[in-house]
Amino acid sequence: AGQKVCYGDFKHSCYKLAYFQDLSRRVGFQEARQACEIDGGALLSLESEAEQQLIENMLQNLTKSGSGISDGDFWIGLWRSGDGLATSSACPDLYQWADGSISPFRNWYTDEPSCGSEACVVMYHQPTANPGLGGPYLYQWNDDRCNMKHNFVCKYRPGIFPTVPAGNPYDTSKPEDQYHVIATETGIIPNLIYVIIPTIPLLLLILVAFGTCCFQMLHKSKGRTKTSPNQSTLWISKTPRKDSSMEV
Repeated sequence: AGQKVCYGDFKHSCYKLAYFQDLSRRVGFQEARQACEIDGGALLSLESEAEQQLIENMLQNLTKSGSGISDGDFWIGLWRSGDGLATSSACPDLYQWADGSISPFRNWYTDEPSCGSEACVVMYHQPTANPGLGGPYLYQWNDDRCNMKHNFVCKYRPGIFPTVPAGNPYDTSKPEDQYHVIATETGIIPNLIYVIIPTIPLLLLILVAFGTCCFQMLHKSKGRTKTSPNQSTLWISKTPRKDSSMEV
C-alpha cells in the first residue's frame, strides 16, 4: 500500500496510491471502495484535466522509483450500477462517481466504455505495454468487470488537516513516497490563545514581584548613598584631633 500525499493548502484534496506488487493482494472494485472509506476517504474521483495530470505525475514517480514496479491498473471511483441500458448508446451517461461527485470529466480510451458486463472503471497503468490502435493506453480509462483484481487510488477531501505542506502539485522532482501533510491556518491560532490566556495572571504576578524587588533594591541603594558622606565626614574629623593631640 502507499502513503497519503497532500498538495497546496488545506483547501485541496489528498491522495493515496494503493499499489500491490504481489498480484494476490490486489482487490476488486467494491473491496477497493470499502478500503478507501474505512481509511476516511473515497475511491478516486477526477474533476478536471489538471487533477488527471496530478495523478499521472504521482504514477510516473511511482514507476521511476526503481523498486521493481510492474504493470498494474488502478481502480478509480467511476462505475455503473445495474444493467438497464448497458448495451445502448446511453451507456456512457450511466457512469457515476462513488463519492457523489457530479464531475462530467472523462478520460476514456478509444472505444470505451464497452459496457456489457464491464461496469467498473480503471485507469490504465501498463508502462511496458505497446500503444494500441487508439494510441497509448497509459493513464486512459477503461471499464472492466468489477470482480477483477487491481490496485486503487483513494482521495481524501479537505477537512482532515495534517501538518506539513507537500509543495507544488506539479513538481515531479520530489519523490511521492514520503508522507506529506498540511498545516491548518484555522487550527493554530485558537491553540495559541488557549495557551496564552491562562498564563496572563502568572505574568502579572511575576511583573509585580519584579517591580517590588527593584523598588526595594533602589531604596537600599539610596540609603547607603546618604550614609556614605557622614561616615566620610567622621573619618576626616578625627584626623585633626589626633594631630592636635600629638602636637600637645
